[in-house]
Amino acid sequence: MERMPLGVSRLDRMIGGGAPAGSVVLLAGESGAGAREFCYTSAAMNGLATADPAQFELYYGGLEPGTSLPEEIHYVSFTDEPSAIRDEMAFVMDGELIDAGLADVEFFELAEEYFQLTPVPTEWYADRATDITALGDRDDCGGVLEALGTYLTENAANSLVVIDSVTDLVAADDAEFGWPDLTVLLKGLARASHRWGGVILLLVNSELLGPTELGRLKEATDGTLLFEWESGGSERARTLVVEQFRGVLSRLEDENIVRFETEIHDGGFDISNVRKIR
Repeated sequence: MERMPLGVSRLDRMIGGGAPAGSVVLLAGESGAGAREFCYTSAAMNGLATADPAQFELYYGGLEPGTSLPEEIHYVSFTDEPSAIRDEMAFVMDGELIDAGLADVEFFELAEEYFQLTPVPTEWYADRATDITALGDRDDCGGVLEALGTYLTENAANSLVVIDSVTDLVAADDAEFGWPDLTVLLKGLARASHRWGGVILLLVNSELLGPTELGRLKEATDGTLLFEWESGGSERARTLVVEQFRGVLSRLEDENIVRFETEIHDGGFDISNVRKIR
């Protein structure tokens, strides 16, 4: 089975080189537990592989056999500008790595579709070059999902796509669309992704969801990575739990491993130690 690197070297090596091509992966995390940093690392490290192979070798190492880099890397955001995302990445990772790794990353912002039917003033989110009067032409909030679907149809094939974040769509579900629309979209996305052959990462803040809502998201995707805080004495540690994951979990279970201790350093998100299943 062909795989695409997630960009976290130790994890990729343990699961055979990366996620199976065609996967939609849910990254569900508590605030600050590492899910967003995982997204940053995945995008930047895959970009670094082609932009600066020497630096990629330094931070990541070599690719596993049977692993292919994405042809393109796309970072989709509903509320944040690309410059804000880059600045946030710079707080987490080495500046030279970010500059090189993001050179070929395509950022796509859906702020206009997301905010246009909200009380947020147009001047706060519209691009200065945009004709603000034209924003009123759209008359349904479903435009957010439609615009996302169109972009993925045109760009997701053989690509790594980070969607930051599903939490924003959840927060907007009091409008013209709701949970049924979102769940159906994700199930359709999983079906299409198998044909496209890329990897799609969906970021969500698990603290804002109930068990039923999070369960629906898990059911609609191929795999779930849970990012949690674990307390031990006076210290807290970030942990990564691999839940159901097509083509991955069985490999980890063969080695009796599903939980990892993690860390964040200049090279981004990484695994530090391995926890055995009790």
